[in-house]
Amino acid sequence: MPSIGRLGTLKSTRGHPAEGMIWLSLLLLAVWATVASGMTDEAISNLRQETRDIFYHGYDNYMRHAFPEDELRPLSCAPLTRDRENPAHIEVNDVLGNYSLTLIDSLSTLAILASSPPTKSGKNKALEEFQRAISLLVDNYGDGTEGPAGQGSRARGFDLDSKVQVFETVIRGVGGLLSAHLFAVGDLPIKGYEPREVTKRGERGILWRNGFLYNGQLLRLAADLGERLLPAFYTPTGLPYPRVNLRHGVPFYANSPYNTDAEHGECKKTPNGNVEVTETCSAGAGSLVLEFTTLSRLTGDGRFEKAAKEAFWAVWDRRSSAGLIGAGIDAETGNWVSPYTGIGAGIDSFFEYAVKSYILLSGLPFDADQTHIHSPEAFLDAWNDAHAGIKRHIYRGSMYQHPHYVQVDLYTGAMRAFWIDSLSAYYQGLLTLVGELDEAIEGHLLYTALWTRYSAMPERWSTASGNIENGLRWWGGRPEFIESTWYLYRATQDPWYLHVGEMTLRDIKRRCWTRCGWAGLQDVRTGEQSDRMESFFLGETAKYLFLLFDPTHPLNTLDAPFVFTTEGHPLIIPKRLRPPQSVRRKSSSFKNRESRVQPTCPLPPPAVPFSISATAARKDVFHAASLARLHLMPTVETLESPLVEFNHDHPSISISDIQSPSNYTYYPWTLPPELVPSNGTSSKMAVRTTFDLSFPNLPNSVLNTGALQRVNDGVLVNSMSGLRLGMIREPETYFSDSGLSFEDKFRVYAISNVALGRDEKVFMSRDIIETFNPVDPFFTRTRDAATLDLVIDAPLSPTPSSSFSFDSEEFDDYDSDFLQESIASALSNSSLNTANLLSDFDIDLDLPASASDDPSYVRSLLQSIQSILSSSGPPLPPPSPPPVKRQHISGTIPSGPGAAPLPDRPDAELSFSEDALLAWHKIHVHTTPLCTDRLSFDVARSTQILVVPRGGCSFSAKLRNIPAYPPDTNALQLVIVVSYPEHDEPPNDNDTNPLVQPLLEELQYTPSGLLRPNPIPMIMVGGGEKTLALLRRAKAVGVRRRYYFLSQGVRIGNLIVL
Repeated sequence: MPSIGRLGTLKSTRGHPAEGMIWLSLLLLAVWATVASGMTDEAISNLRQETRDIFYHGYDNYMRHAFPEDELRPLSCAPLTRDRENPAHIEVNDVLGNYSLTLIDSLSTLAILASSPPTKSGKNKALEEFQRAISLLVDNYGDGTEGPAGQGSRARGFDLDSKVQVFETVIRGVGGLLSAHLFAVGDLPIKGYEPREVTKRGERGILWRNGFLYNGQLLRLAADLGERLLPAFYTPTGLPYPRVNLRHGVPFYANSPYNTDAEHGECKKTPNGNVEVTETCSAGAGSLVLEFTTLSRLTGDGRFEKAAKEAFWAVWDRRSSAGLIGAGIDAETGNWVSPYTGIGAGIDSFFEYAVKSYILLSGLPFDADQTHIHSPEAFLDAWNDAHAGIKRHIYRGSMYQHPHYVQVDLYTGAMRAFWIDSLSAYYQGLLTLVGELDEAIEGHLLYTALWTRYSAMPERWSTASGNIENGLRWWGGRPEFIESTWYLYRATQDPWYLHVGEMTLRDIKRRCWTRCGWAGLQDVRTGEQSDRMESFFLGETAKYLFLLFDPTHPLNTLDAPFVFTTEGHPLIIPKRLRPPQSVRRKSSSFKNRESRVQPTCPLPPPAVPFSISATAARKDVFHAASLARLHLMPTVETLESPLVEFNHDHPSISISDIQSPSNYTYYPWTLPPELVPSNGTSSKMAVRTTFDLSFPNLPNSVLNTGALQRVNDGVLVNSMSGLRLGMIREPETYFSDSGLSFEDKFRVYAISNVALGRDEKVFMSRDIIETFNPVDPFFTRTRDAATLDLVIDAPLSPTPSSSFSFDSEEFDDYDSDFLQESIASALSNSSLNTANLLSDFDIDLDLPASASDDPSYVRSLLQSIQSILSSSGPPLPPPSPPPVKRQHISGTIPSGPGAAPLPDRPDAELSFSEDALLAWHKIHVHTTPLCTDRLSFDVARSTQILVVPRGGCSFSAKLRNIPAYPPDTNALQLVIVVSYPEHDEPPNDNDTNPLVQPLLEELQYTPSGLLRPNPIPMIMVGGGEKTLALLRRAKAVGVRRRYYFLSQGVRIGNLIVL
């Protein structure tokens, strides 16, 4: 028998050595697969059953202790209702509308559970409860019709005196009803459920075992609820008011169009002194498209879809120049309320609905004349642009210890705060949905480490301090982290995410269980519970956990354009409402943008050899743990050490709570050790190169508020005295001939504690830097060898002539309206007093009706007017010459063997004055590109500036067609090539000049083929015909060289010398 020798050497007494190696490899593979394997089917099944038990423990207690009220108080074993004594208690009143909210939010979860009933039970409890719950809703709120059946025991539909938040009511109420309806009629799948319509007592519907005939009651109720929300959408901006009363509409918004008529409007003639807040948020206004579009398509009432889409675009159209949207926005003015932005609270689901609207609307017809509003591609473009803005300004990469997202200035992108919130954990799931898998995985690592640390997700946590931010230490059962875990597992099939889900399940059972349901955590550190079970705990949290542990669920394998709303309710536009492919193509005429992401799903990360989890084998796992401060958590062995002082900040870490077999050396704490590579190593953590560059206090100069001036695109520095520049060294990407290239540059990210955005620039005039040593190694002034400014003095465009004339030969075609306009215009431009002239000469501009039919009459009239206007009068002063305006255009300097240095002339000033005239005054604009013809000798000898259009031949060929001429200050000094837009390259993120440097690939030659003794300087500018027209009327031309600064040999990219 073969035996394994030292160092794995195979020793065999017989047979071929290669055969033994094969058997050895198979043996090692079998041993490895036994020891290190993914989660077994039995373990997944057990977790699925535990999740089912979690749901029923909450649901059954809600039905027992709280139904038909909105939510359950699990500590008190009592219902949670609206706080009618305190209407300002919006944390409760915004959500609880007094319409059995938890039951509506739970319907789609029951439907999902119904596809995976326990195998040992003979009945499908979830399906039966789903059908019973719908009948209970109809009993309480009616069937949505106008007749007697529309009256329920609690209300007729949602005719309730409840002032609720529009956003929460749409995503929980309308979305929950629509999703349950789609399951009930079979448009969304329930395994084993095949609804068929029957006729019972003259009514068509789906007959269930409990005797209930379902005929669209939930859809009608959803339409009733949506109808009651529509008054909030009638605003000047299209942004909905944040709140509405389900019975009375919006009487508390005095400026609503409903209330502008005091006699017949909803509000009183004399409104009370309490002014209702009109501030909504981007998420609240822009995250209604999925529910309202589905409602419109199912009912045929397009008002809902139209209102929701207009609200979405009303938010997006107000994005800042940095491509960012804010959190708070005023529904009446459309102004942003707060200058901060991020990806979390107040903004989160706007991005989510941009992507999911594209999915839901795909294949549906839309108005081809309004593609920018209705087409699915328009929503995808909004997401792509939003994601680019987030990556540019909000995302902080690996050089910040581990990738994460911060809060920045809405307008500049400058960093404003370091915290992340639990709501932003949704973003990794969204990134997974659009195929940004690596960004999703790295971001999810941090949230996994945070959950491992706190056994929950604190509402807000600071990456800077490593502590909970501003006392926001609760976890109300939010689903976002678990939702992203499900998305990532579906995309990667990595068992890591199953163990992450297991960790959340264990911690929820350990910390949130009460006798009457599941409580939120008021403090994730102490484990203090709150007396509220939010409806989304059953509607989302339990749902995503169940789908994570049910790999074969129909929704996990459904190949259709369905989406989960931000409340976790699956929605789809049924096939019966989708036109055939040929019809879709005719109605969809949206042109793809070049920047649009191709609809290709990326492959999951490749597995590391001899490992199970690619995520566990990542080299940045410790980076996320380090940012979350997992390495500072107490362990069993160190509880008596000084680290116990952490217990006051993290008291949830106690002997009874420490379950991790690794004592937090890796995470999640449920991860089996065999999934961690035995030789796994962490990559070196990136370190940012930053430093401050300080300038001395200059004599007779004080740094004050006037030293820094906010201008477009950045900050203008008016004084260097005492200035401090905070700089960071970063790689910048740009496209070159060889493809994508990288170049390290310094970026000024702060000026004397004033934070700057990534795209903001620092402007300095030459005057204020003249006093500094130009060769200082930390602040080295360097002439730009690639770009400059062409400075042009040109008179303003002449005003149109006020003279009046007409062509008598062509006059017969003029009509009377044109004649009256012509005469009035001529008289108004005349120096004569028009009113006196008309009265003195008895001229009536109201021509008789027959005048247009009598050319001789009109000809005679106009000849009289022309004679009057041209008659001798007082001499007019000669017209003053039009003023000269100095303009400047960006240009590039050639490179290559034929490039010649610019003439040695002082740099032109940017402002016009008689004392600072430009260098050259003799300008010749050539009419051809100078490719097939030659410039005359006289032009070369007597013209200082030659202007030629670009194209037709190479730059060297243009110079070859210029004759040799003796050097002279009045002879040719500079050739200006004018480029057209079709020649320009699109600018990238780091280069605003689309021009390239002209390449003079050979030395300069004369037309006779001789080497030119005095090479001619050349520059190139853009603008095409507009620039050519400017140079034709130019009086003088000059150039102004550009400078930039180096620090330790590296360019400061965003420092601009004016």
